[in-house]
Amino acid sequence: MNIGKIITDRRKALGLTQQALAEKLNISFQAVSKWENDSSYPDVTILPKLAATLKVSIDSLLGYPSQSLTEYDERYNAAGYYWGLAPNNLCYEIMHLKPPIKPYKVLDIGCGEGKDAVFLARNGYNVTAFDISEQGLSKARELADHCGVKVDLFKADICDFRLETDFDIIFSSGVFHYIPQEQRSNVIESLKKHTTSNGINVINVFVRKPFIPLPPDIEESELAAGDWKSGELFMYYHDWLFRKNEERIFDCNSSGVPHKHCMDVMIAEKY
Repeated sequence: MNIGKIITDRRKALGLTQQALAEKLNISFQAVSKWENDSSYPDVTILPKLAATLKVSIDSLLGYPSQSLTEYDERYNAAGYYWGLAPNNLCYEIMHLKPPIKPYKVLDIGCGEGKDAVFLARNGYNVTAFDISEQGLSKARELADHCGVKVDLFKADICDFRLETDFDIIFSSGVFHYIPQEQRSNVIESLKKHTTSNGINVINVFVRKPFIPLPPDIEESELAAGDWKSGELFMYYHDWLFRKNEERIFDCNSSGVPHKHCMDVMIAEKY
């Protein structure tokens, strides 16, 4: 287990001293020093907060590769940008509802190769983004550099990363179907808690319909997470103001084999 080196590398990458990290965790800096020297290991009860502070998944913190990583790294390793460079239409809806008259803080969950995060940064938003694929993040950094904008990019898994700071806009496209059913309430409550007053959550998720066959490129991790039902996403936000809640069926050719998807799309405002 190389957790000591991982903690050291992540702490330094974030510009934190041992004392600063210790203060965030409410422990002594000597404890951090012992972890980094491999004299002791963090208690299991502190792992979620330690991972969140260092902006990594718990699996990554412990040195284990994520099970859902390989396929996306392969996709993003190809020349060009797998999803293209055109921003998601939801980005334009964000600009309509929250025009960048001030540097709103945006979190892009599952940013992939960074096309949406970079687009929003180019239009004046203060953007933080994370993804589980290191290859995707590498291309996102290249895109941000090419466009001359700053995006705070880091590697994390939505299933075990929890926020510690608030955001005006939380955006996620094509990611929520990886969240296991038993974790959904906890993940979403964390997002809601860390959304500023009058802030918005802009999310879509694939839902199952009995009359639509499973897509040919469905991953094992998606099946293991369990299906999202129609309207399930909306129910988690029943106490917010809906700016958009719709369900749509569309054609897809992502695997080279034509197929269909059904997706729930939501923009909800905290009030």
